[in-house]
Amino acid sequence: MTVRIGIRELIRNTKLLDDYDYVEVEDKKTHEYKGMFISAEYADEVKKLLDKKIAQEKQLEMDALMQYAGAIEVDERYEALSASQLREERAKKYLDA
Repeated sequence: MTVRIGIRELIRNTKLLDDYDYVEVEDKKTHEYKGMFISAEYADEVKKLLDKKIAQEKQLEMDALMQYAGAIEVDERYEALSASQLREERAKKYLDA
């Protein structure tokens, strides 16, 4: 069972959380949906679903980035240089040109 209540109602009567499976919260003035509270009975199941969804989204982002990993080959003479040494070599190259 569910109910949609305002933030003020929830603050005044937190017992509502015990009476329903989930409670949808909205701003009564703007009728803007703010979110929902899940009963403790279902909290573990919902948490597992959210964790799985978040992991899938992160994996998709990583897959998108990993397609470019190792795509650039570095000239052998630059491989052992630190960042500052690499900047110096680059500056020398452009000054000589």
